Amino acid sequence: MNMPTWDHVFLETTDGIPPHVAVWRSVRKRGETKTRKSRRTIALPKQVVDVLEEHMRWQKQERASKGKEWSPTGRVFTTRSGEPLDAANVRRDFKAIVKKAGLKPEWTPRELRHSFVSLLSDHGIPLERIALLVGHSSQATTEAVYRKQLRPVITQGAEAMDDIFAEDQKGEDTEGEEEGDAVA
Repeated sequence: MNMPTWDHVFLETTDGIPPHVAVWRSVRKRGETKTRKSRRTIALPKQVVDVLEEHMRWQKQERASKGKEWSPTGRVFTTRSGEPLDAANVRRDFKAIVKKAGLKPEWTPRELRHSFVSLLSDHGIPLERIALLVGHSSQATTEAVYRKQLRPVITQGAEAMDDIFAEDQKGEDTEGEEEGDAVA
């Protein structure tokens, strides 16, 4: 899991560069990402920027109220005392959020990655771009492991065929009417 620090999060547009996060470090030994291709800089959606700005304000208040008790890790996501979150913290907090939202309780933080890939794919983003966003060296892993079909019925083929044959039918109807073959 990549645990960003505030010095890798940029919440303002500067020199035409939109708000973004630099995913260049991880919690692995020596802080390196899994692969060189895993290092990437990703623009942040407006909603995420708004939430992170609010989170930063909250964290500054916590830091001020704790004084010397605050652990200066610089991490974006921490415990209430500024300590880095461990996997158990994340799972516990996520489970509480899922329950409060009325979602299935067996949903896990790891599945957020699958959801991200599936939502982007369903929105028409090419797999090649999604693979870049999630740091995969090829789109094969993105497609085979992470992308889940969100729509119960794939409709594009039927819709395309209806469009194709509707055009042919219009042409035939128009020709028949012009030749006086229409029934009154």
